[in-house]
Amino acid sequence: MRLAPTTPSGFSLGRRLLVAAGVALAAATVALVAISAIYSRQAADAAFDRLLAASALSIAGAVQVEEGRVAVEVPFAALAMLGFAAEDRIFYEVLDPEGKPVTGYSDLGEGLAPARAADPVFQNLSFRGDEIRVVTVGRLISLADHAGWVTVRVGETRDARALLSAELTRRAVWPLLALAGVALLLVHLGVRRALRPLRAIEKELRARAPNDLQPLRAPAPHEVDELVTALNDFMARLGNVFGRLSSLLADAAHQVRTPLASLRAQAEIALDETDPARLRDRLGRIHANAVQASQLVGQILMDATIIHRLESRENAPVPVAGVVEDALKSLDPAAMARIRTRMDPAAAQALVAGDRVALREMLKNLVENALLHAPEGPIDVTLEQSRPDRVALTVQDRGPGIPDDEKQAVLQRFRRGRAARDGTGSGLGLSIVDSVARGHGGALTLADRPGGGLVASVDLAAEPAPHRPALLASLLAAAGALALAALATPGPARAADPVVTRFEAAAPSGRTLVIAGATDRAQFAPVIRDFQEARPDVAVAYVDLDTSDLQDRFLAGSIQPPPDLLISSAIDLQVKLANDGLALAHDSAFTRALPPWARWRNEVFGFTFEPAVIVANPDLVPEPPRSRSALAQLLDRDADRFRGKVATYDIVRSGVGHLLAAQDAQVSSVFWRLASAMGGAGAQLVCCSGEMIDKVERGELALAYNVLGSYAFARRAAGARISVAMPSDYTLVLSRVMLIPRSAPSPDLARAFVDHVLSPRGQAVVAGKAGLGAILGEGPGTAAEIAREAKGPLQPITIGPWLLAFLDQQRRARFLQSWLQIVSPN
Repeated sequence: MRLAPTTPSGFSLGRRLLVAAGVALAAATVALVAISAIYSRQAADAAFDRLLAASALSIAGAVQVEEGRVAVEVPFAALAMLGFAAEDRIFYEVLDPEGKPVTGYSDLGEGLAPARAADPVFQNLSFRGDEIRVVTVGRLISLADHAGWVTVRVGETRDARALLSAELTRRAVWPLLALAGVALLLVHLGVRRALRPLRAIEKELRARAPNDLQPLRAPAPHEVDELVTALNDFMARLGNVFGRLSSLLADAAHQVRTPLASLRAQAEIALDETDPARLRDRLGRIHANAVQASQLVGQILMDATIIHRLESRENAPVPVAGVVEDALKSLDPAAMARIRTRMDPAAAQALVAGDRVALREMLKNLVENALLHAPEGPIDVTLEQSRPDRVALTVQDRGPGIPDDEKQAVLQRFRRGRAARDGTGSGLGLSIVDSVARGHGGALTLADRPGGGLVASVDLAAEPAPHRPALLASLLAAAGALALAALATPGPARAADPVVTRFEAAAPSGRTLVIAGATDRAQFAPVIRDFQEARPDVAVAYVDLDTSDLQDRFLAGSIQPPPDLLISSAIDLQVKLANDGLALAHDSAFTRALPPWARWRNEVFGFTFEPAVIVANPDLVPEPPRSRSALAQLLDRDADRFRGKVATYDIVRSGVGHLLAAQDAQVSSVFWRLASAMGGAGAQLVCCSGEMIDKVERGELALAYNVLGSYAFARRAAGARISVAMPSDYTLVLSRVMLIPRSAPSPDLARAFVDHVLSPRGQAVVAGKAGLGAILGEGPGTAAEIAREAKGPLQPITIGPWLLAFLDQQRRARFLQSWLQIVSPN
């Protein structure tokens, strides 16, 4: 029959090994992931640092000396190569050899040493609330009377690096996790295979008979040799115990049978006895036999107890003096008068590793044996130190002693010497003493006492009692106090700007959305009213400004009330605000629907699709030119005819005009030829598209170049006598952009307006009633429809940090200077 397990069934060596291996693999995987993350960050830094250094070196290569001063026209490519990381903002500065700003962000390198070599130096620093990576390179230039190093610094935020690092880490983590899973599976299989020998041992043990305690024969790996040895040792000890108990039972059965038979015989005779004297004698014998049987059974039980305790004990330090006291206290008080004790002080402090009960019974049996066989005279019990590491317990009596030829025999169970008085005793006392002594690594010695009697001595291994020195403790405490102070400085007061048009709410709630925009108020009004139909609780205050004034007033804090939303066609100026950390991010399903070229960093959002067109008066120009080259040829050929009759933006005053001209200069190979032709024809420089269209319609102008198509198409649809042409060589497409300022009082309303304008409903209004052209959707006025009508490729102006190159102070100044010299030489 298979017995139920006596240990908890939840314990599993294989599971523990698997868990331990899993924990080790998890720790290794975490360590590898951490290492991969560090490596990924280093790899991302190395990759982006190359671009950063290339950008700085490109700017350094453009450094020149003009009229004894340092000049630089920041190359478009220098910022464009960094702009592909659409998540990052870009900063740069150029310092002359004296450390004076030439162009860029003059506070970028505060606290940094100027360049003294051309080798790139990379640093991490905090700039305007963001952690950025900065590279510094030098350019050695020669001035009139000396040479010096121009310092060029380019910095970018770390967003794209973090994304690349995270992507590299993710790509490293998945293989690591897969590898860890495979490794764990292999460990599982390996553990099962490694535990097969244990299962073989289990099968062998289960197949054995209950009395088969032979050593295990199943082969075992080296790692469990000690376990197998311990099992074999245990079975050997168990076999020894079984053997001794079997022998004890056999001997006990034999020894007990005699007194029990005697008791029965004496009782049967006593039953037939009629003589009172003889009956009393029979009862005395019965009592004596009963006492003897009782002592025998007690000794047998004690022998079995001692055998069990010696095999199952856990050794503990036992004071020998305590053993002597326990043994003497358990004796008959009447016998104590005959016992004399003497303990050596050193031995009295000694400890014996063993079982206190077994040691007590050992000494008790020696003393009782002496009391039994030496009815007269004192019994001497001594405890002394036989050697430095051993003690001796000795019991001496004045009894008959034991002959030398019997001294070994009486140590066997149920063996008594010939001199035993009246055959008393069970023959177990000295056997128990010998077993306990040997079980504790000692020995029992029997010797004759001079003058008659027996000396029984037990020699035991001992160790001195430990000394416990006094423990000293000390405590140290310290306390300190900190004082903090805070200073608050009020900000400067803003200048009031009363130019505000209000669109009242149909269901007023007291909330107002403030929009500062560079879009004609009348044309943008349908978009505002459609928003209020969806949000009748919101009033709208619209501040109508031109593109340059919008940025200047916003940076000066002079727009009142403070705007929640900025809308402008000057994309580069809006990008500059976002790049300087002045915009709030907004992410929604509507912003994500925009094409990549129409949004940047979830902070700048395009919402219109407005081609830059050529507008002509059909009475003055029946066949308007269809390309820039054709326009330049026409102006060159008929300069007198068109003198003062052609116009374009005044790019000094108009932000959108500067943006369109800068884009033309970047894309078109005939831009400067066209500028020269306009200058030869005495072109008018006008502030805005509406004014150019008005003059063309009145005949004051024959042609207008780079007019926003949204205004031109709307005026033509309204009946204005003008013709509109999208250039066939390429057509620049501008998108008005929305930006939520970080200082917006009601950013939730601004986000709601952005989502509404970019929604299908809002884009339909932008394309229809507003006539601004919509990026999304289908039908008239949308990007899809405009693309079908175009005679040449459309070139949307991509929103991104590369536009900052056109705002560089020196590049802009040089561009404007060249433009004015050619277009407006007077």
